Amino acid sequence: MFGPASPRSRPQPGHLYDVAVVGAGLAGTELAWRLARAGQDVLLVSQALDHLGNLYQPTTAGAVFAPGSLFEEVRLALAPDTDGWTFHRHVKARIEETAGIHLLQSTVTALDEDEATVTLSTWEGPSLRARLCVLAVGAFLKGRLLVGDTMEEAGRLSEVAYDFLADDLARSGVWLVGAERRAEGEGVEPPYDVRFLTPAPGELDGFRVGRLDRVRMLGQCVPGDHTYASVLNDAARLAADLVTEAGA
Repeated sequence: MFGPASPRSRPQPGHLYDVAVVGAGLAGTELAWRLARAGQDVLLVSQALDHLGNLYQPTTAGAVFAPGSLFEEVRLALAPDTDGWTFHRHVKARIEETAGIHLLQSTVTALDEDEATVTLSTWEGPSLRARLCVLAVGAFLKGRLLVGDTMEEAGRLSEVAYDFLADDLARSGVWLVGAERRAEGEGVEPPYDVRFLTPAPGELDGFRVGRLDRVRMLGQCVPGDHTYASVLNDAARLAADLVTEAGA
């Protein structure tokens, strides 16, 4: 027998997910994993599945993940200081075997709400529907990567960032402001800075986007200082909140 013992989400055209998670870095991947294990029908969409769960460092050396998280489970199962590519492959395999997750490679360009659902428009054409949407897009919300005197439209080395979603949020009245973080290179990789957008103070109430009833935000795209552990703990908190909302 191939695949997981219980069926994964198998959407048809017009399928309505419980939660659509946009972005498959630490925050989005952890959230999708926790929601699916709690019985939710989850869409996890990333513009590049080869980058699912990627870290801002080349190995797991020194990485501190939250106890009980998917990332800590994977770290404990591997050799110390495992390279990032191997770590990514193991995280992705765990997501693929988790029942209830539809893992999709696509670029979300816009969000449209009605009373009961949010519709996600995509660059590729097909629209997607969910009861709730969580944006966990990290440094890819209008990201600009700086290496020396060179600037690229990217949220990480070799990972392009598109402006569609940030522009759509701005059109919806969400006030976005600039943020910046630095990633240290190792070996042949140069250090680089990433500038991106986050909601301005007052635009969020916890994880909720004040101007959008069915949209939440999580991870690096939320203002504040973040670590791997804090982002994973936030994902656990939001997952618990969404499961409680669904039950109510």
